Amino acid sequence: MKPYDISIEGIKLYYLPIETRVPLKFGPEVLTHVTCARVCIRTTNRQGKSAEGWGETPLSVQWVWPSSLSYEVRERALKQVCELIAKDLANWKEQGHPFELGYRYQKQRLLDLVDRFNAVSGLPEPVPYLAALVCFSLFDLALYDAYGQTNEVPVYQTLNGQYMNADLSAYLKAADDCDVSFAGLYPEHFFQIPPEKALLAWHLVGGKDKLFAHELTGDEINDGYPYTLEDWIERDGLKCLKVKLAGNDSDWDYNRLVDVGQIALKRQVTWLTADFNCQVTDCAYVNQILDRLMVEHPDIYKAILYIEQPFPYDLEAHRLDVRSVSARKPLFMDESAHDWELVKLGRTLGWTGVALKTCKTQTGALLSMCWAKAHGMTLMVQDLTNPMLAQIPHVLLAYHAGTIMGVETNGMQFYPEASSFEARVHPGVYNRQQGKIRFDSVKGYGFGYDLAASSRPLPDPAVNL
Repeated sequence: MKPYDISIEGIKLYYLPIETRVPLKFGPEVLTHVTCARVCIRTTNRQGKSAEGWGETPLSVQWVWPSSLSYEVRERALKQVCELIAKDLANWKEQGHPFELGYRYQKQRLLDLVDRFNAVSGLPEPVPYLAALVCFSLFDLALYDAYGQTNEVPVYQTLNGQYMNADLSAYLKAADDCDVSFAGLYPEHFFQIPPEKALLAWHLVGGKDKLFAHELTGDEINDGYPYTLEDWIERDGLKCLKVKLAGNDSDWDYNRLVDVGQIALKRQVTWLTADFNCQVTDCAYVNQILDRLMVEHPDIYKAILYIEQPFPYDLEAHRLDVRSVSARKPLFMDESAHDWELVKLGRTLGWTGVALKTCKTQTGALLSMCWAKAHGMTLMVQDLTNPMLAQIPHVLLAYHAGTIMGVETNGMQFYPEASSFEARVHPGVYNRQQGKIRFDSVKGYGFGYDLAASSRPLPDPAVNL
């Protein structure tokens, strides 16, 4: 036990609806609005000191729960799960570091809570575990912020033996074929912190995004933001583009990569990545596209830094040997990487990298980061189109993790005004300049939100305990 250990004293849960400026295609679905769930958790440490911490995550229905069920039905279920978690945590009397609390809750309570919800929901489909993780992630983030605020320390200075009660050997087990030990190691031993508080920004090219000026209809709202990829590159000085693909139309996917790649090469964009959004079921689909690019457009092929999650995210149910893909380009798990044990399974199947996301919990991201780096896997930190508070822990994770290249950040594309209050305090976090985001303004205890200065008005809480 450490004097810094916290326990939960109170919880307030809020819902903040956001409309997208342009639609974002997720596999077979299209996102035009999203609800961000924001939570405030009050904690007390063993010395009797108290403070509040905040966490936020977009409830990205299409990403966490692809289904023929209506958006409204799925979103309502996710909100109900958030509210159940809030009520459960309010009665949870555990004490500890947020890393320990987040781990215990996921292992001991979250799955049972979602199973109980699914048993009585009356829905024809269960809420997936990935969706449950997203619902818990805002609470997990808030515990880290509350711990930092209560103990007057930045979050990333607490991930060591001074504050944590156990080292990583209490959580992680090495692969059988590796001589790796986690004894005596803590997350901070795996940090790789750049000297500058800035990161290259990856811009998302959605499936419905316009690439060229001739695609504009004339009906676009003149709000000062670009509509075409060409204009976004010029405005923000972009160097990295992530291309969303269909995954079930090889001609469309190939032509999309060629179109985006040619724009990139003409405008000095350095890197591309391709995201098939879990729609592919055969390695040959990806391989044929890559091989054709290598022959017909070798410069575009060379610009592709890695491939992201082509295959169904339920890795245990779809144990594809993906070595033929990763022999061509680094292959990163995203939706499949719920936790480090699935990263371990992915490594045996030929995956070479992991895309971390705070929306799958800060705790889970840190565990996956440590396991992956100990086993020589490469990392990326991917966006869930994070606005407002959700953007700051996301950026801090990328800053500490040591990614293959920068961080994906696209909230400024799809709802640029959603973060206007937070951008008053952290302008570099919500605006890309010279292809980068900057976060010198993020400092202080917890995640360094500086909520008082942003002064965002909040609705009445959906839960107040």
